[in-house]
Amino acid sequence: MSLRIIFMGTPEFSVPTLRLLVDAGHRIVAVYTQPPRPGGRRGLDLQKSPVHQAAELLGLPVFTPVNFKDPEERERFRAFNADVGVVVAYGLLLPEAILNGTRDGCYNGHASLLPRWRGAAPIQRAIMAGDAKTGMMVMKMDKGLDTGAVAQTREVEIGPNMTAGELHDRLMLVGAKAMAEAMVKLEINDLPLTPQPEDGVLYAAKIDKAETRIDFSRDARDVHNHIRGLAPFPGAWFELEIGGKPERVKVLASELAEGQGADGKLLTDDLVVACASGAVRLTRLQKAGGKPLAAADFLRGTPLAAGTRLT
Repeated sequence: MSLRIIFMGTPEFSVPTLRLLVDAGHRIVAVYTQPPRPGGRRGLDLQKSPVHQAAELLGLPVFTPVNFKDPEERERFRAFNADVGVVVAYGLLLPEAILNGTRDGCYNGHASLLPRWRGAAPIQRAIMAGDAKTGMMVMKMDKGLDTGAVAQTREVEIGPNMTAGELHDRLMLVGAKAMAEAMVKLEINDLPLTPQPEDGVLYAAKIDKAETRIDFSRDARDVHNHIRGLAPFPGAWFELEIGGKPERVKVLASELAEGQGADGKLLTDDLVVACASGAVRLTRLQKAGGKPLAAADFLRGTPLAAGTRLT
């Protein structure tokens, strides 16, 4: 036996789940993803999403509606007569007509330990808050924002220097396996659902560009968590005067270090920076338009002596 599944996802994070469901023998009757967006070096070419590209390679039918307001679009969804919808980072809010448009509803793979970090940026917010663990949850979707009952939970430890990019890649694979296991249980009608607790709700707001600048007047641990929570994208940054003009430098990795001094002051020649309390060592950096570089390589091209102020 196998399930008739409608898959809904957009970024690379969603692709392993789609592939694993295909490998498990389920019939993917439709793949929904975000429409092609401008991209390429000049931003002029329309680029298909990673899910779109993967689905085409797998020979699956792809649909890219802007939304589901059109009654005809909703009817097309229902007409697939699917057993279940699987949603992983799709990027659209689904109306009740879609949530109820399959026999068993829709199940979402969400990258947090709900109800902590509901919303758009759970991976980044978990690291920025200094959480020691997070995970993937398979949740039966309802009309609320990540409020549905939980079917599967897989916990993942967050290492002290782990970046959002590294955690993303780990959860991407953990989530795929959790969803595949959930579909096996759903197929044999053995997938229990547990309502989320009312306590401990936190919302993971979308990352705003205004919060990406590094504030060295914070505690070193907060600065470190801020850096790794935004790495590699959009990237936490500071300004440095290079060639007589301020230039933005992204920090893609850091570690806690010993030292004390004025906020933002380099304490050593190898990029140990003082914070309000303690210090951080910047270990991977990227100048605007440049490549990511290890600290030693960055310093060969941009020597910075102790006493330099980063703002």
